Amino acid sequence: MAKGKKDRADKAKRLSRPGRRRLQWLVGGSVAVVAAVVVGYFAYRAVADLPGMSYPDLGNAHIQTLAEPHAPYNSDPPTSGPHLPYIAPWGVHTEPIPKELQVHNLEDGGVVVQYNCPTGCADLVDKLKTVVQRYERQVLLAPYSGMKTRIALTAWTRLDAFDEFDEARVVTFIRAYRGIDHHRG
Repeated sequence: MAKGKKDRADKAKRLSRPGRRRLQWLVGGSVAVVAAVVVGYFAYRAVADLPGMSYPDLGNAHIQTLAEPHAPYNSDPPTSGPHLPYIAPWGVHTEPIPKELQVHNLEDGGVVVQYNCPTGCADLVDKLKTVVQRYERQVLLAPYSGMKTRIALTAWTRLDAFDEFDEARVVTFIRAYRGIDHHRG
């Protein structure tokens, strides 16, 4: 037997049975703690690196009509909450989409790209349209008056709002959230 193996075997024999158990627990526990820290760090980084601002989930209760009263949304445009039982067609819209309708699109894994241009912004709309038309499903574009910014991107519980067109930013948001279904149960 090689000297290193013999030394380890002798040391193991010298440890009492309770001593070996303690050593095994100490080593096993240390490995588990290190693994938990590593996994936690990467989970934190994954969430921290997601685009847009996070909002608390307001649930996904259905309402039957636009006139039906419901709790207010916690973001503008909305990112979760009460919504109609059907979705708006995916693609490009020239009219605003009611909040209660957009939210169902978000629940179904959609991303809503909206713009606010009180004095017109055909160039911006064309750029946004070019990006949205790359996706057959789960992305839609529509005007949204009254926003504080010119552009808003929404997904379930996420919102990114800004003023200047940034194609990479729009595409990154769409890639991060498009296709994630948020139905419960």
